[in-house]
Amino acid sequence: MKKIPVIIDCDPGHDDAMMLMLAFGSGRFDVRAVTTSAGNQTQDKTLSNALKILTLIGANVPVYRGCEKPLFRKLIIADHVHGETGLHGPILPSPSFEAQALPAVQGIAHILEQSHEKVMIVPTGPLTNIAAFLLAYPHLKNKIERISLMGGGIFRGNMTPLAEFNIYVDPEAAQIVFRSGIPITMCGLDVTHKALVFQRDIERLRSLGNKSGIAAAELMDFFSIFYRENRSELDGGAALHDPCAIAWLLDPGMFASKPCFVDVEVNGTLTAGTTVVDFYDVLNQQANAEVVYDLDRGKFIELLYQAISVLP
Repeated sequence: MKKIPVIIDCDPGHDDAMMLMLAFGSGRFDVRAVTTSAGNQTQDKTLSNALKILTLIGANVPVYRGCEKPLFRKLIIADHVHGETGLHGPILPSPSFEAQALPAVQGIAHILEQSHEKVMIVPTGPLTNIAAFLLAYPHLKNKIERISLMGGGIFRGNMTPLAEFNIYVDPEAAQIVFRSGIPITMCGLDVTHKALVFQRDIERLRSLGNKSGIAAAELMDFFSIFYRENRSELDGGAALHDPCAIAWLLDPGMFASKPCFVDVEVNGTLTAGTTVVDFYDVLNQQANAEVVYDLDRGKFIELLYQAISVLP
């Protein structure tokens, strides 16, 4: 089976780490690069974390440092969820390789220029790098097959009642991406709050016995603390947001979705950072995103388990 060419843009982050394990462990992707965004932690820390996770799983691919802050706003981080390092929990190896000299925006452009086929972009953090690329290299957007992103929500938020973290951190960047005309898959909170990992799933990962399985379990041990203390409606589960954006590319039939028109609110006093999803086609506008809202949790967890089982 031909591998899917992708560039992964992430801000590790516990669920980003699990997403990287899924992407590489699945064996289904030709990962051309990993670029890092500032979000869950600062750029210094997310870059270091990406290099550590890739070292852990034996994936030596080009890594590019992204933008230091949102396009127009001060950086907001999620250290209350991910800890001071951004990957609290396991003891991870020191990076065995360094990031590329080029910044992420130029790195993405170089990869797309050299590619003889269209490439998927998978952003699982704030969309700053992707928006900056589109502004700097608009002539290359036709080299992007699709953007499968984690962000937003139809009916709920987690930073405000309606705004999800990744979009809230840089709503102007998100608006640029959603208005780009590139096909988009949006995996927002409506689906990711159903992509739950429970204690029994964590113990199953731990029982794999490999370095990656043990690290994944220890990551989830820490990550679950926030959800058990703050998201009682999830019944003890922790939401694995970011792996959904990769899992959709692996098996879209595992998910339920609907084509919708989506825009991003950048000015609202109460609603800044909200993805305005016209789920009921009130505006009668052409859909610009495949909006994912449900999944088969059992299949999702099995996909993750099988991917991590083959890693070092």
